[in-house]
This record gives sequence, structure tokens and C-alpha cells, in this order.
Amino acid sequence: MNIILIGPPGSGKGTQAKMISSKYNLVHLSTGDIIREQIKANTELGNIAKTYIEQGKLLPDEYLISMIKSFLSKKDGSNGFIFDGFPRTISQAETLEKILAENDSELNSVIILNVSDKLIMERLSDRRICPVCNAIYHNVYNPPKSPDVCDLDNASLFQRDDDKEETIAYRLNVYHNITKPLIEFYQKKNLIELIDGSLLFDDVFSAITNKLDIIENK
Repeated sequence: MNIILIGPPGSGKGTQAKMISSKYNLVHLSTGDIIREQIKANTELGNIAKTYIEQGKLLPDEYLISMIKSFLSKKDGSNGFIFDGFPRTISQAETLEKILAENDSELNSVIILNVSDKLIMERLSDRRICPVCNAIYHNVYNPPKSPDVCDLDNASLFQRDDDKEETIAYRLNVYHNITKPLIEFYQKKNLIELIDGSLLFDDVFSAITNKLDIIENK
């Protein structure tokens, strides 16, 4: 089973993707994680990606697709993949179709997490990250036990540049403009499943798995 999870920044798709990956034994492909690993390793690609991310811009296809192909070639995807953050454009979607077809596979579902821009702004502006283990906290919804300190390793938490309000507004605008055609692309293929992403994480997960259980059992 191959799944794409789409949602605006701060919609919780990363958390949901990990939970889905665990439940259905799928390989979780997160472009955000892949890119952050490159940045942490201070590679040439990582430095290029950092520049784009700090401006709230998407990494050009030529760099992103190269990373995706490299990632897929190193993983056992016999049970399928869940794609988190990829594709984001129609050209990327067409490339993914070709990659799956080359492996005698296909896409089974595209899950859309619907969340209002107002709620996204509230979620992201109060989000804090651990620089050591990448644990994610929220000052309101998921605060650390001690202010600005990671529960797992006592590292000082920080706010990503792309979680600052002016960058969030830009990222949301990019998401709406670029992702709308992608959603229409998959609607024509009858692959879309709409989920209310404003619910509590566990409720969102239940709504998603209700859809995926039907697909898996077909």
C-alpha cells in the first residue's frame, strides 16, 4: 500500500505519517527529515536547502527528486511507502508515478489534512524543537516538563526560522498556490480522502486508519 499524506505546514502530517508507518509497516519517506539530515551533515545540498527553507521556499525538483530516488533505492518497500512532503507539485507527482511503475507498484490513496490558516499560525508560532533528538514540543498543546528544555536529553529547545509568523504566512501562501493543482490532479484519479486535521491527533489518526483499513482489505 502506497500512501501520500498532504497538509499545510503545522497540520500534524509528520506525526500522523509516523503512526501510519508503524501501524501498516510502511516505509516513512519524509522530505523534511531527509533535508534536515543533509543540513545537519553540512553537505553541499544541505547548505542549498537551508537557504530555501529559511525563506519558506520549496527546494527545486532537481535536488529533491535526486534525494527521493536515493532514499527509495536503499529501503525495502515491499509493504509500501507513506510519502510525507512529497510530491508537492504535479511534475513531482508524475515523477512519483514513474518511479512506482518501474517497481511494478502504484499509488493507493492520497490523504488530505484540512486545517484552517488561523489554527496553523497558532500551532507553528508556539512550536519548539530539540536540536539533538528533533523532538517536537508546543508551548500550549504539548509543552515540555521544564520550559524550553527537552524532556529526553535536557537540550535547550529552539524555534525554527520557518516557524516564525512572517515565514509561516509565506509558507501557507506557497502551499495553497502550489498544492491546489496537485489536489485537483489526484481528484481526477479518485484517490483523495479528506480528513479534518483540526481534531485531536488520536482522532485524526482514527479517521485516517478507518479509510486505510478499507483500502488494505480490498
